[in-house]
Amino acid sequence: MQGTIDGFSYGLVTPLVAYFMACLGGALGLRCTTRSMLVSHSWRPGWLALGSAAIGSGIWTMHFVAMMGFTVRGTPIHYDKAMTFASLAVAIVMVGVGIFIVGYKGARGTALFTGGTITGLGIASMHYLGMASMSLDGKLEYNTVTVGISVAIAMGAATAALWAAGQVRGFLWSVGASLVMGLAVSGMHYTGMAALSVHLHGTAEPASGESPAALLAPMLVGPLAFLLLAGVVVMSDPLMVMGKPTVAPVEQKPGIPAHTHVRHSAGRLRFRPRRTVEHRGSRTPQNR
Repeated sequence: MQGTIDGFSYGLVTPLVAYFMACLGGALGLRCTTRSMLVSHSWRPGWLALGSAAIGSGIWTMHFVAMMGFTVRGTPIHYDKAMTFASLAVAIVMVGVGIFIVGYKGARGTALFTGGTITGLGIASMHYLGMASMSLDGKLEYNTVTVGISVAIAMGAATAALWAAGQVRGFLWSVGASLVMGLAVSGMHYTGMAALSVHLHGTAEPASGESPAALLAPMLVGPLAFLLLAGVVVMSDPLMVMGKPTVAPVEQKPGIPAHTHVRHSAGRLRFRPRRTVEHRGSRTPQNR
């Protein structure tokens, strides 16, 4: 029996809150990635790790906030906690791999494509692993073409966001990029949900018990608290907020500011031959 799916049982509340969480995680993560390109080599891993955790937590929270509004008529829905948190770990690790590639290699060419692809696959893996943690009296089936479109959206969004982070511009630039990333991640989520169909077994009693919101809300406390703490770190760092447009382009030397002593050394080399000629000229009469 075909199950009736409702992804908006709370109206527009869950989609809007989910979009906000995706934007928040994206803004914090992209700003941390940008910050990592403005500091010395020893500080860079910490900023990149913080950015990875922020983006991973943001998209994970977005997914399960949206799932609070997901119901299937005729069957209760439960979530496996171990698999649910495993999807969070997958998101952070895979997003982290992509961010570290861009953070060390620069946001262009092969590095950008590789980092964006891995990050996008991490977002998609989190979504479908989170869906696999859901149990009900039925079977979940997906349309392959629609699933492929959702994965492509995730990869494109991740690549565009990492490119924006690599521009090393001001705070408003990152805010705009995070709004686009949040829209793309939300679009990926609902595209993936559009690929879903549920075939009920019809062996369970009518739906009863706790709602998906009551089941998921306690799981979201930790990631939400982390995002708030990451936001405090971002807003307390003036360089993080304002950016440094005068830094050398990230594509050439990611994370290494421009140095002025190179110009001075070049100047000394340019005048050295003149001093040598004058010195020889003053000694020539003595030798004769």
